[in-house]
Amino acid sequence: MQRYFINQAYDEQLPLKLVDNDYHHAVRVMRMTIGEQCFVSFTNQITFLTEVVAITETHVELKKIQQEAMLKEMPYHVSICCGYTKGDKMEWVAQKGTELGMNELIGFPAQSSVVKWDAKKLAKKADRLTKICKEAAEQSHRQSLPSVQLLASYKELLAQTAQFDAILVAYEESAKEGEQATFTKMITQLAPGSRVLVVFGPEGGLHPKEIADLEAHGAKLCGLGPRILRAETAPLYCLAAMSYAWELQG
Repeated sequence: MQRYFINQAYDEQLPLKLVDNDYHHAVRVMRMTIGEQCFVSFTNQITFLTEVVAITETHVELKKIQQEAMLKEMPYHVSICCGYTKGDKMEWVAQKGTELGMNELIGFPAQSSVVKWDAKKLAKKADRLTKICKEAAEQSHRQSLPSVQLLASYKELLAQTAQFDAILVAYEESAKEGEQATFTKMITQLAPGSRVLVVFGPEGGLHPKEIADLEAHGAKLCGLGPRILRAETAPLYCLAAMSYAWELQG
């Protein structure tokens, strides 16, 4: 069943409506009619099964049937941060990361990043990734829509580190050295509601200076098993491991 994300917190005093792009999708793409049902999710993760009661020239009016009871979001806020990669690898991470529970996708120009994006390209790419996250969130029945931000410099990433309660860096050298404890220890000892940042390098990995800077800002280096993972594989491995630890062992 189709799911739409409303860009506001749920307020029982406000009417339920689909407008703008969601209106166009419901009416022109899905060809919804009065009596059909869909889910709507709000920014505070409240979701309702609704029914179409009216279709006008500007909006689709909905009525609530029942609130969705099952929680679909991971218990911690996870930001996946990737150095800019070649091709469509960021799009792959956006789509699959959303399906696996990612709350935010951050991109940054790492020293070994091959691609160089100016402000115009970054804005266009951010729009594309946001659309991919939205479609993936609808398909996977998320209750929260992941955000996307593409940074113009590495310094912007360092400036944001204070927002997080825990910072992990998936580091190839740690994996080569057989480091196994840090990742598991960090994700199993988080306080409720913690914000977690996990940083991944591009195809060429992270430069020693970047590693040193992140460690100076409180990051912990970790391996993700004995095998070396590709830039687009490591974030998905990380999210899957988090989901297992937080959602399937409880």
